[in-house]
Amino acid sequence: MPLSDHEQRLFEEIEQSLSEDPQFASAVRNHDPAHVTRRRLILAGIVTVIGIGVVVGTVIAGAANWGAPIGAVLMFGGLIIGLMAQRRGTTGKLTAVDGKASRTTGGGGRAKGAPKPGGFTSRMEERWRRRRDGGDLF
Repeated sequence: MPLSDHEQRLFEEIEQSLSEDPQFASAVRNHDPAHVTRRRLILAGIVTVIGIGVVVGTVIAGAANWGAPIGAVLMFGGLIIGLMAQRRGTTGKLTAVDGKASRTTGGGGRAKGAPKPGGFTSRMEERWRRRRDGGDLF
């Protein structure tokens, strides 16, 4: 149902006042999944580059006994942070429940441990049903 003229004007006034509020914009930006993912990916890249620098620097300086393992751990840690950030960033969704917006991550609203639609378990159950009902193997 479309908004009345009065409701539309009120809505535009509220939107304008919220867009001019820097504190509100900062709060929204800090919880935006794309912004958080971008920030974590930048952190992961910096940690990985520092790890590469530590490995190269210690090999050049000849102190590879202690520096190379530390650099390798930093590189590996940076890559893990990046992979986790990318995985979380691709699954974050914004949903509205009872008029309140909440962010969900993960399986898209499935219960933990529930089989994915079209997953291995679902396919095996479907094959079992077909085999039992009609004798069809595949």
